[in-house]
Amino acid sequence: MHRLKKIVTRTAVVWTMAILAVTAYSQETAASGQIPSGTKLTVRTTTELSSATAEAGQTWSGTLVNEIRSGNKVLAPAGSSVSGTILEAKSSGRLHKPGILSLQVTSVNGIPVNTDTLTRDGEGHTKSNVAKIGGGAAAGAILGGLIGGGKGAAIGTLAGAGAGTAGAAATGKREAKITAETALTFTVQ
Repeated sequence: MHRLKKIVTRTAVVWTMAILAVTAYSQETAASGQIPSGTKLTVRTTTELSSATAEAGQTWSGTLVNEIRSGNKVLAPAGSSVSGTILEAKSSGRLHKPGILSLQVTSVNGIPVNTDTLTRDGEGHTKSNVAKIGGGAAAGAILGGLIGGGKGAAIGTLAGAGAGTAGAAATGKREAKITAETALTFTVQ
């Protein structure tokens, strides 16, 4: 019984110390004006971002959707200004490799932060290219078959596929875009 009492007492002491440490950390973070790690930031962008025009290192801006608190202290009210950096921006290729945009938040209401990275990819090329090339090949086969029979259908298929590929190349850019007023969520690291 005496040994059980010692174990319970030690466990209570350890838990009390842990709770005090967490409370002290929270109060210290609130007093210092830092946004605690793990805080979710929902940001509404103020302008459109596109992989066609953006460059790595470029800044972007937005407004905070949700209020940020630490303990009882409001660190950043909803509507506060948010700044960020574009970490990666790659424009789309014509027939493959959709565009890429990677963003990070660097400050909220003037408070420096380090967040996770949000990456957006442009729409894939495959579905669109298959439709354009396959449609061109089918149309060429039908016209070639009507005009020249079996041999004409084969020639028409090749010509149609070539025209479809040219059409896909002419219209094929698939940029990554984030429109103005888009809500994005980041986590403070």
